[in-house]
Amino acid sequence: MIKRPYWLNRIYSAWKKRPIVWLAGVRRVGKTTLANMLPDTVYVNCDLPSDARRLDDPELFYRAQPKDAVIVIDEIHRLADPSRVLKIASDAFPRLRLLATGSSTLAATRKFRDTLAGRKYVLILSPVLWTECENDFGVLDLDRRLLNGGLPEFLLSSVKDESLFSEWMDSFYARDIQELFAVRERGGFLNLLRLMLRQSGGQVDYSGLSRECDLSRPTVKAYLEAMTIACALFPLAPFHGGGRRELVRRPKVYGFDTGFVTYVRGWKDIREEDRGLLWEHLVLDTLRAATGGEGLHFWRDKSGHEVDFVVRRGREVDAIECKINPERFDPKSLNVFRTIYPKGLDYLVCPMTGAPYDRRFGRTTLRIASCRNLLAAFGQK
Repeated sequence: MIKRPYWLNRIYSAWKKRPIVWLAGVRRVGKTTLANMLPDTVYVNCDLPSDARRLDDPELFYRAQPKDAVIVIDEIHRLADPSRVLKIASDAFPRLRLLATGSSTLAATRKFRDTLAGRKYVLILSPVLWTECENDFGVLDLDRRLLNGGLPEFLLSSVKDESLFSEWMDSFYARDIQELFAVRERGGFLNLLRLMLRQSGGQVDYSGLSRECDLSRPTVKAYLEAMTIACALFPLAPFHGGGRRELVRRPKVYGFDTGFVTYVRGWKDIREEDRGLLWEHLVLDTLRAATGGEGLHFWRDKSGHEVDFVVRRGREVDAIECKINPERFDPKSLNVFRTIYPKGLDYLVCPMTGAPYDRRFGRTTLRIASCRNLLAAFGQK
């Protein structure tokens, strides 16, 4: 069995902070498989009615378990009152450790009447990180990861199977959107999702999306919020510190997986000009895994200067640029950024980098780094 030590370690670290770990992520990203890698657990699959009934009386269920048990409640959002089940465990059985999995965050539906503030740690399982491709999945071909994407089954397929992507879209709507958000307009919703994946990495324009999908502007906003809660999209807010020429409002929105970006664009292979944007997605996955999304932004000014990602650390702001080939990096935009925000570290993240090293680009010095270096540099303590 393929192991995922990075994510297992994140779960164990989270339990040191909170008794409940909420493991979210899109359908088929590997949540159940990861949960089953934990040894000696009490496993409850809420997709099975017989299992779900065990939690009809949560207090009775917990009293029947060893005091220090590790309990996995898979697909917990299928329960009628999932937050109550978790709250009872945290408040009345503090020595228990729970891992609850779901395709959405706790904000998914009205079912979650309590956000469990102070009781839970949210961990969003990303598609297979590039570091995992190298270390755990034995996939050393960058183009394969970019084209097939990072859902484990899709990544390990020797060829890109279009039917897997089509089936996933149908299942995502039926089980994660229609059930949880009561969205009835299937065609409009999936058209908008495809459009967002096609435009992944661009800034969102609600009016333009409304026209293209023939949906009202409020409906577009509601659907995009549902996609974000269901982990299919990740909006990235612009960073600004008060400069008059900085963009301050419109976020960039990224699709959850490069495989689906290439699928909706109809790409059968990866061309040289395609790699840059798709590599940016993998770097973002790494930064999200390391930071949990906290302090993560992009930066752009009204003259078109842009830094791919920035991470705020107190009064310092680190800049992260993404490039397949470091020889082609132009430091102009970064130089403009550093005239406004001089304090912070500068990274140029490239896919085939070994040990990190510093390199000068004119008057700018950057740390040439790999995704593994980013995990070490920004990993949550």
